[in-house]
Amino acid sequence: DKADVYEIISGHRRFLAASRLEITEVPVVVLDISKEEADIILVDSNLHRDNVLPSERAFAYKMKMEALSHQGKRTDLTSAQVEPKLSAEIIGESEKISRETVKRYIRLTNLLPKLLEYVDKGLIAFTPAVELSYLNDIEQQDLIQTIESEECTPSLSQAVRMKKLSQQGLLDDEKIFEIMSEEKANQKERIKIPTERVRKYF
Repeated sequence: DKADVYEIISGHRRFLAASRLEITEVPVVVLDISKEEADIILVDSNLHRDNVLPSERAFAYKMKMEALSHQGKRTDLTSAQVEPKLSAEIIGESEKISRETVKRYIRLTNLLPKLLEYVDKGLIAFTPAVELSYLNDIEQQDLIQTIESEECTPSLSQAVRMKKLSQQGLLDDEKIFEIMSEEKANQKERIKIPTERVRKYF
């Protein structure tokens, strides 16, 4: 007889800890489920950890979206585009966020790993990152080179302009450099004078 093969869906760290402590028996719940159901359980258990990175959340939502769309093929729907909307709504309800936010997180999976790393480190904010996800791989690579050479990251307005130029087929490395070289409002030097020193002149 062929031995049954089991896959751990949730509790990898507990299993590893038990193995290191040479504990041979642990309480488990055995489920006979499909790959899609396993993916959904895996994502849900991982999303409830503390300090989930934006990239982890993005790929988790994408995995769950794909699992839900494969699991719930609807024959009563005429448009294939309706399905992802339903999946995004299901994920949004379970995460207490809007379906638009779910879709925006999934957009991050289109970023090159280096840009996604900047998002995880907080160097690029979530909203500009979503806009940058519309740039193609060459444009993103040019942006990474500019970020590294100029030691600056794009603001939301810069990201929006780059996305628009990309969609028009007008974004190249020179245009990226030009946009990224602009002085941002929060980078302008400010002189602060104590209020009590100013008050005596008025």
